[in-house]
This record gives sequence, structure tokens and C-alpha cells, in this order.
Amino acid sequence: MSKQKLTTEGEYFFILFLRIVGSASLLAVFFTMIPYSWMDSIHGWLGMGRLPNEPVVGYLARSTSAFYALMGGLLWILSFDLRRYRSVLIYLGVAFTLFGVLLSVFDWVEGMPRFWSICEGPFDIVFGLVIFFFGRRIGTSLDVGNG
Repeated sequence: MSKQKLTTEGEYFFILFLRIVGSASLLAVFFTMIPYSWMDSIHGWLGMGRLPNEPVVGYLARSTSAFYALMGGLLWILSFDLRRYRSVLIYLGVAFTLFGVLLSVFDWVEGMPRFWSICEGPFDIVFGLVIFFFGRRIGTSLDVGNG
């Protein structure tokens, strides 16, 4: 656990939230190493047909997975000292919210499957808003019931 003294249920929730999402993101490291044939199978299973066999496709899939894993590690680090990293958390809250809006636009423009569009952008928007909401309250009243 952190050296910081946790004083509210809201802080416990926020730490747990960051660590759960961070852990899920860290799992993406696995996808940096899978064979192309597995990526193609997953792509087909998702109903998106054959995965193009061009170098940029594999590069983008692997580098995006690496970025998700990197972000997961960052969320874990931030969760150990909420007060110290308050400004970073607020920045990430705004950034993830805007990123979610952009992803929603990209999904629509690129014609991604409906399930993808419903999950990806809106998840990042909610994730960003939660981080922003709790990040702004660090050091003040981070209790879930207080505003």
C-alpha cells in the first residue's frame, strides 16, 4: 500500500478503479507478441473479415497494445500517491475524455462495427470523467457521497 494516509472511501474506490483499469491495460502486453495468424483469427472472430497482411497493420496493432500496457503501468504508479500526482490525474481525466470523443468520431468515420463504436469511445469518455471527477477532489473531499 501507499505511504499516504487514506482518509475516505472515495480514495479507496479511486485507487481500486485505477488499479483494475491499469491491470486490464497491462494485459495488452500479451498482444505485442502474438503471431499474425492469431491477430487475423481475432479480427475474423470480431466479424471484421481478414486482417490486411501489410507491415503497417501489424506495427499499429502491436504498438497500440504496447501503449495500452504502458498506460496500465502508469495508472498503477499514480494509484500509489494520489495527492502527489493530482495534476497528472486531472490531465489524464481531460485527455481520456477528449480521446474518447475522438475515438467515437474515428469509429464512425472508419465504419467500425457497432459493438466496437458503442464500447470504445464511450468507455474512454466515462473513464476520463471518473478520473477527472476524483482527481479534482483529491486533498479536499474525495468521499463518494460528498461533492
